[in-house]
Amino acid sequence: MTALVTVVGIGADGWASLQDRPRRLVERAGTLIGGARHLALAPPVAGQRRLTWPSPLRAGLGALLSSCSGEIVALASGDPLVSGVGSTLIDVLGRDRVEIIPAVSSVALARARMRWPAETASVLSLVGRDPRTLLRLLAPDRRVLILSGDGTTPRRVAELLLAAGFGTSELTVLSDLGTEREAAFRATAADGVPAGFPPLNIVAVECAGTPAGLSLVAGLPDEVFEHDGQLTKRDARASALARLAPAPGQLLWDVGAGAGSVAIEWMRTDASCRAVAIESHPDRARRISANAAALGVPGLRVVHGSAPGALHGLEAPDAVFVGGGATGEGVLDLCWQALRPGGRLVVHGVTLQTESLLAARYGTLGGELVRLSVERAAPLGTFDGWRPARAVTQWSLRKDGS
Repeated sequence: MTALVTVVGIGADGWASLQDRPRRLVERAGTLIGGARHLALAPPVAGQRRLTWPSPLRAGLGALLSSCSGEIVALASGDPLVSGVGSTLIDVLGRDRVEIIPAVSSVALARARMRWPAETASVLSLVGRDPRTLLRLLAPDRRVLILSGDGTTPRRVAELLLAAGFGTSELTVLSDLGTEREAAFRATAADGVPAGFPPLNIVAVECAGTPAGLSLVAGLPDEVFEHDGQLTKRDARASALARLAPAPGQLLWDVGAGAGSVAIEWMRTDASCRAVAIESHPDRARRISANAAALGVPGLRVVHGSAPGALHGLEAPDAVFVGGGATGEGVLDLCWQALRPGGRLVVHGVTLQTESLLAARYGTLGGELVRLSVERAAPLGTFDGWRPARAVTQWSLRKDGS
């Protein structure tokens, strides 16, 4: 199948960065698409239509492409598959309909300037994304390359690092990479970073500070969540997430989310994991959003409402955690029906009524039924003793019956 769109990566130095074949493709295209900056880098071609990307991109892409004539070529920055438009086009059109011709990406240039091997640095795009996404990645000695949204991103990154206890982290702002205007600025987050950099910049961060960083493995300390007591506690949360089995790109419903701890930890395991937290209490719903932003997953979707009504119309999940409201009429049935094939359901209960319901479901459907009892050492007079927490009954089941 012939590609519908050919995406040509172009460097910041413009036309000079292109080899012979991509130049010929651009010159003979009936329609050339790109951002205004990219289109200005290509020399005029008589009779060629030039169109800028619609906004929002995905919603307007079909109408844009249907209006094109002749061969369609799109211009994109560097490697179009590094947080670029090439990824979106493939998602929308299918991989057989898109050809990608990359140039050297700004990420590759940044690694070369920093002398950082690819395997030693994480890459994070903040183009059109909440900068607090960075908080998920912070850990001592970690290297992060950040694709900036604009010239103010470096200062925002420095502020986030300082507030998180990583003020001694070194930032290198690399602007206009690959051009004659290329420049580098270095400072620690605590030193302060100017507000006005060229819009095309990458921030290289070498994390350093006193915090130990928060693990991406399930079971964060309870203290990192703001809550009113409605919180799935650390040990029970780790057990639930082990059975929910987060996987890249998958979606979780956290029903009766409380403080949102299960949904937040699900999303922290991988940048592509998604979650919807359903919570009927308005103050708790607001608290979930605050917890998610503070722990580096501001993209967590919060639905204020009660199950099962609030579940209608949501995208089918790969996993469901019911931390509250399991005895509500129809809640477990709807959650089970909504699960994709191979999906995982985990339900917690602390009351006799919920425990009875879960025992009955276990007897009918199988799965795994566990009673979690945790005791913690605490002062007892002048000595120490064991203080038991409320036991949690946990029922888990995969949609393949295991």
